[in-house]
Amino acid sequence: MKSLPRKIETIIEPEPVVEGAGVRLKRSIATRRLDYLDPFLLLDHFASSNPRDYEAGFPLHPHRGIETVTYVLQGEVHHKDTLGNSGSIGAGDVQWMTAGRGIMHEEMPQVRPEGIAGFQLWVNLPAKLKMTKPRYQDIRSAEIPEIKKDNGARIRVITGTVNGVSGPVTGIAANPNYLDVFVPAHASLVQPIHRGHTAFAYVFEGEAKFSGDEKEDGTMVSHPRLVVLGDGDYVKVITGETPVRFLLVSGKPLNEPIARYGPFVMNTEEEIEQTLQELRQGTFVTT
Repeated sequence: MKSLPRKIETIIEPEPVVEGAGVRLKRSIATRRLDYLDPFLLLDHFASSNPRDYEAGFPLHPHRGIETVTYVLQGEVHHKDTLGNSGSIGAGDVQWMTAGRGIMHEEMPQVRPEGIAGFQLWVNLPAKLKMTKPRYQDIRSAEIPEIKKDNGARIRVITGTVNGVSGPVTGIAANPNYLDVFVPAHASLVQPIHRGHTAFAYVFEGEAKFSGDEKEDGTMVSHPRLVVLGDGDYVKVITGETPVRFLLVSGKPLNEPIARYGPFVMNTEEEIEQTLQELRQGTFVTT
């Protein structure tokens, strides 16, 4: 079978939103234009050196039926939950939290001279794992392998495998690849992606052309933009005068019905009602 490039399906301009107790974010999945990109439920980009934009943080709140992925580029985020877990993640670190049957936690960005920057991605759980036991994978920056290409391109492999190098986050139902990619000016990168997997690129620095092939030059995408990629075997990225840095994320679609209510994502409205009833009764979190 001929290897096919992934074409751009949609380019999304992130929407400004305020979440938690007053944190200003840019949201590109879970918006009016892009509600859901199976199995990805939400993508938020936070970046500010103004403490007023982030210091209020995300006080104690619940999650069920999903996984939340927090990737910090600069600054520090403290977290703790009602199961007794606590800690902090800093520049280059990742926290992959499987909420499963339910967890109450808080995430509080720390006020620092460099401010805060990073991303939060929500990944859906299949029906059979919605009520699994909650777990954390806290990954330090030094544990994340970085592949360096001859042309100066760099790929941080958070989860998935690139050129035989596997990321440290494992055991995720959607079998995702989560890559932090840098391509220098006047360079190109061809990155394979499993055919049939949902894929997107989130450009957060610079600009590049995406999805060109022998017949096409590709479409120039500037930051900040989310690029939804159609199906195929690889994505091609070509830079001009400026370098580019982007997240490249792909995963296996679940193809299951979703019922969504804020931080809860289940398969039926009845399951959402049950979740809300447990919250009211104080039986939502069990040790």
